[in-house]
Amino acid sequence: MSLFTKDSPLDYTNDSIPQKKAHRLSLEDPQGFWMKQALEFIDWDKAPTVAISQTKPGMLHKALWFPDGRLNVCYNAVDRHVLNGRGDQIAVIYDSPVTDSVRKYTYNELLREVKCFASVLKRHGVVCGDTVLLYMAMVPQTLIAMLACARVGAIHSVVFGGFAPVELAKRISDCQPKVVLSNTCGLESKNKIVPYKPLLDKAFELAKYRPQATIILQREQLRVPLDPLKNEFYWDTELANASSSAEDIGCVMVESNHPLYMLYTSGTTGTPKGIIRPCGPHAVALIYAQRYMYGLHPGETMFTFSDFGWTLGHSYAAYGPLLNGSTTVIFEGKPVGTPDAGQLYRVFSQHNVRVFLCAPTVVVVLRRADPQGIFRAKYDLTHMRGLFLAGERCTPEIHRWWISTITGCAPSAEEPTISCSDEISNVVSDNWWQTESGSPMTGICIGHSNDGADVVPIKYGSAGMMLPGCDLRVIRVKEGLDEDEGIDANPEFAESDEVGNIVAKLPLPPGFITTLWKDDERFFDAYFRRYPGYYDTGDTGMIDSEGYVHILSRTDDVIKVAAHRLSTSSIEEVVFNHNAIAECCVVSRPDAIKGRVPMVFAALRAVNNEDSKGTVQKELVQLARTRVGPIVSLYPHNVVFVDRLPKTRSGKILRKMIRMMIDSVYDSLAQGVPVYEDRCPIATPATIEDASVKMETWHTIVNLCHNTPM
Repeated sequence: MSLFTKDSPLDYTNDSIPQKKAHRLSLEDPQGFWMKQALEFIDWDKAPTVAISQTKPGMLHKALWFPDGRLNVCYNAVDRHVLNGRGDQIAVIYDSPVTDSVRKYTYNELLREVKCFASVLKRHGVVCGDTVLLYMAMVPQTLIAMLACARVGAIHSVVFGGFAPVELAKRISDCQPKVVLSNTCGLESKNKIVPYKPLLDKAFELAKYRPQATIILQREQLRVPLDPLKNEFYWDTELANASSSAEDIGCVMVESNHPLYMLYTSGTTGTPKGIIRPCGPHAVALIYAQRYMYGLHPGETMFTFSDFGWTLGHSYAAYGPLLNGSTTVIFEGKPVGTPDAGQLYRVFSQHNVRVFLCAPTVVVVLRRADPQGIFRAKYDLTHMRGLFLAGERCTPEIHRWWISTITGCAPSAEEPTISCSDEISNVVSDNWWQTESGSPMTGICIGHSNDGADVVPIKYGSAGMMLPGCDLRVIRVKEGLDEDEGIDANPEFAESDEVGNIVAKLPLPPGFITTLWKDDERFFDAYFRRYPGYYDTGDTGMIDSEGYVHILSRTDDVIKVAAHRLSTSSIEEVVFNHNAIAECCVVSRPDAIKGRVPMVFAALRAVNNEDSKGTVQKELVQLARTRVGPIVSLYPHNVVFVDRLPKTRSGKILRKMIRMMIDSVYDSLAQGVPVYEDRCPIATPATIEDASVKMETWHTIVNLCHNTPM
């Protein structure tokens, strides 16, 4: 089955560059291309005989990769490296400046720890197909528990420790875990402790559900008593009780498309979406990206600055490096303040890191704290091969600063691209992927060769070129199409350099989301209904004439705050709890540090004087921080009171129009272009109920953007 079609936007007449050649082959012969990767990189209990399954007409979104294969991901990530003589190699480095500790685990030690915790899970009745929820900090036990779940065929769901009880409760209610794993606290710094146990208890109360067992890791910084009557157990005690049977815990072999894990991502409603990741296809995709995009070799060290609660942490702080036979760094700390802006550089140097992966926000924070690179100058980083950015768009300014800081060579502001040197070293590039994809869809591949001439140039502002299996298109936005319910059965494809909605032609590459937890209908509606035959990425952008993909913003109302995805609906739900609010909507606006932050537009019931409005603003901010968590990043100056909100005739608030207005004003101000209150460049939606409300909203936004900091 060939995926390559004549309407592809790329020119393959000259694909001497390995990345472009690999992409072409993956579309022309997906069976041959991906079977080669699967059989070369993975140890199968039953090797697959086909790469991708045929599907019924109209069901291409349900195509499955390596459908007749059987394997175990924990075996591939740990056991096989021990059996192949890598037992004494370092597998995991835990580096925690907030506890002043470094702990290293060899593959032998990691295997013993994983077997022991797998024994704990089995003693509590966890079997293949059960769900286990983890609400934990960046500690080695989190990774060990994830691998233990994979070992017994259980489906783990890791929830970021920064979530407030309301959001945690939604996830507990949805996946109904047999066992919940947590620790007593997280550490923001040496002096700031975030107690987890009270948050977890409140979440159980809100969810009206308790698992068969809750196992709590006691941390020295905060020890709490547990209640055995509530089936609460001490982590260390459970390990001690299970140690005698640990060696007998083998790997449960599962079907290739058995769920490895479920990872919740915010949707356009308040209900989180449980992304299902398949075992076999994900393992193949991760190792391919490790070897060929990131250029990471077995035995080398990768440092991914991401919590395990996010997809970046799952793919490249946990599974990717271990599947590859490499070393992963678990870092518990922040880029600045724990204790200074030199911690990441210290980790690079101390642990001989070859590949680093983080969100652009990390670089923004480093630039603010250490603009001259004084901390960077203390360390020799010539051993590093690649530093990759993901999670949000990296602006050219930030990209150039990071290159200059890492390499010591200031790139020209006039040049749109930069090429690799003869030796592939200290390459700094952006790449694009989503929770749904699980691995990059675009990027710059530095692992096909040791010769810099074989690497495509890096273009500032772009997220690189398409990776194998990804057939991306840009669809023109039709003004008359309802933004919430419209189906574009005959999409118009954009020309090169034309901005529109980015979609991926079906079938999707290996490792992509296969469904939502117990909700196939929502899976189809959320990603495939709008553009039949295509996956709707939810992002806007363009593909330029050279094939570089540029991601500009989200098309829906999910906000990425410092690479963390937050649902505006969940924030709206909190705002509506305030008795002064009549109606509201939440959109996002640009922020110099976090990329995007939420902005509340609200109509008040009966509050008129400015002092009272100021009080409401502060109360809403506090409410959001309490109910959603500090990561919400809502500030008083971003709570805006209006007389009325723009709506469609059916009563839906025109969020997209508001977002476009905000972005238009900020883009103009950033470029020094005048903005006029009486001239709105955003087209009037065909479905608007009262066009005069559009101009009222425009006046409000123009005044606000002129008078508040970005």
